[in-house]
Amino acid sequence: MKTVIITGGTRGIGRACVERFANEGWNVAFFYLSSDEKAKEIEEKFGAFSIQCDVRNSADVKAAVKKVIDKFGNVDLLVNNAGVSFSGLLQDMSDFDWQQVIDSNLTSAFYTSREVIPIFLRNSSGSIINISSMWGVTGASCEVAYSASKAGLIGFTKSLAKELAPSHIRVNAVAPGAINTDMMKEYSDAEIEAIAEETPLGSIGSVKNIADAVWFLANDSAEFITGEVLNVNGGFVI
Repeated sequence: MKTVIITGGTRGIGRACVERFANEGWNVAFFYLSSDEKAKEIEEKFGAFSIQCDVRNSADVKAAVKKVIDKFGNVDLLVNNAGVSFSGLLQDMSDFDWQQVIDSNLTSAFYTSREVIPIFLRNSSGSIINISSMWGVTGASCEVAYSASKAGLIGFTKSLAKELAPSHIRVNAVAPGAINTDMMKEYSDAEIEAIAEETPLGSIGSVKNIADAVWFLANDSAEFITGEVLNVNGGFVI
């Protein structure tokens, strides 16, 4: 039975990925920061293994991956989903705000990937899927730190894919568009409606849309795909 690690697994896209892989019969381990009650609920509902872990902290990540290995004996897939957003003018951002976004969205992927790569190398197989954003592809006004971190994740994906391809390890990214998650709560109903109207397919995406894309990239049907960014945005960025 294959094993996946999903970061940020208690809500939104992460939770949808936990559900998808659990329903497909995988061993699912997910990292979360502080939502103990939600983590317990997901564990009970999907039979997943929850681990409290601050993915911004390398020691935390190292210990969490060890727990996964101790329980399941192996890791086949890493989904780097954990992340935060920040909306506002760049000149109004504090040093702390900037670092929180970069560390949560980009540095965390470095920490987690660094821990699983030796496992993948021993197996001569494995896959990493990074959750970027359409704003990492095109940039967003008043979301400079978020856009920079997600663009960095795309560069991370492409470079690491080249580095690991000779070892039969694939690295890809999914770049969601406007998706119905907690991050959308920052917008008013009118703003959300405007975004939907601006999207060529005429709607906001669902977390299931992203989980389906992750599932596709994780499987043998995508065995010849690496270093790619799968845009799931309803045509918002073409």
